[in-house]
Amino acid sequence: MRQIITHFTDDDLYKFTMCCAVIDNYPRTMVKYCFIDRDNTVYPPGFADELRCQIALLESVAITDEEVDFMRRRCRYIPDWFYNYLRGFRYDSRLVSVRQDEEGHLGISFEGNWSETILLEVKVLAIVSELYYIMTGEVASLDYKRYYKTSYRKAERLIEAGCVFSDFGTRRRASFEAQDTAIRAMKERGDTLAGPGRFSGTSNVYFAMKYDLTPIGTMAHELICAIAGMYGPQMANYLAMKVWSQTYRGALGTFLYDTYGWQAFSLNFSEDYANMFKGLRVDSGENSEQLDLIVAKYRSLGIDPRSKQVVFSNALNVDSAIELQRYADDKCQPSFGIGTHFTNDFPGIKPLNIVIKLIAVKITESWPFYCQTCKLSEDRGKYTGDPATVRRFLEALHLAE
Repeated sequence: MRQIITHFTDDDLYKFTMCCAVIDNYPRTMVKYCFIDRDNTVYPPGFADELRCQIALLESVAITDEEVDFMRRRCRYIPDWFYNYLRGFRYDSRLVSVRQDEEGHLGISFEGNWSETILLEVKVLAIVSELYYIMTGEVASLDYKRYYKTSYRKAERLIEAGCVFSDFGTRRRASFEAQDTAIRAMKERGDTLAGPGRFSGTSNVYFAMKYDLTPIGTMAHELICAIAGMYGPQMANYLAMKVWSQTYRGALGTFLYDTYGWQAFSLNFSEDYANMFKGLRVDSGENSEQLDLIVAKYRSLGIDPRSKQVVFSNALNVDSAIELQRYADDKCQPSFGIGTHFTNDFPGIKPLNIVIKLIAVKITESWPFYCQTCKLSEDRGKYTGDPATVRRFLEALHLAE
């Protein structure tokens, strides 16, 4: 079977920025991740074997001079030493365990040094998604000419509605070609349509380079989850903001706040960080309700919320983004990160509902045990972690019923 991932930067920007922050602050930390299929999908026979082959093929993928030069130009906030690290980085398939049970359900786990395992997540998810459609034969029904027209029209509607939007769709794309087609269509429509909105870029660094776009992204839940595992969830957001600000000195200032829900974050969101960070990202909960909480918090700190960016990325499509734009327009500076709806929206194709989450951490390799961690967010259906850890964190945060 052909190799699915062939470019080192065919990955989301936040994995690189977080890897840099991890090396800078937690160079000896060890972690465990696990794969979660929320739909309990039955994968075709032999899927695990093919997936192992694809992960092994990642070991041949290295960053190129062209990719380094692009990131240096467009990601100036990343310190130069990190590119020397990436030049020497090689994926290690031994850090990944893949299994498939008799019923066809898939299990994947990672374990190793945080700075090495962190760059596997998005690539493995993209491989799983594309490989699934290849092995089920559904790839044959993907009509890319039609998809270009559909994506072009999506961009047109969003621009005309005043939405500032970007592609966040690498992890659950139908294929590399699907994401390429969608980005090309949105880029070309954005270049020809002068409207109140705009296509601002993509989280995928390779496609940003290919189409001369801005790579979009900052950080993910795993940073807060790991810190919570090491030090407890009560101050995890505060410590994460401190770490992030020390590494990037005010750049990349959009904070993902919902790892342990709004209440815990709000208590940690002091005036100094509220002023320092450019804005917040909403990734769970009801979007308008979350925005109202954000607006009220900024106002309580004497900050005009209209001076702050709020990035919405919670399972959006074109219609919900446009509706939210109307609601948020006079409250903040709204923008939208849209994922699966951009890169896996083919007739008759059901996108996989898959994630990989960090579940355990130890501060250094010398510790004899891991500390369990979890993610709570604003949606109970998105809680991840073993039930005992979830209960313990809920109690620690006074959220248990």
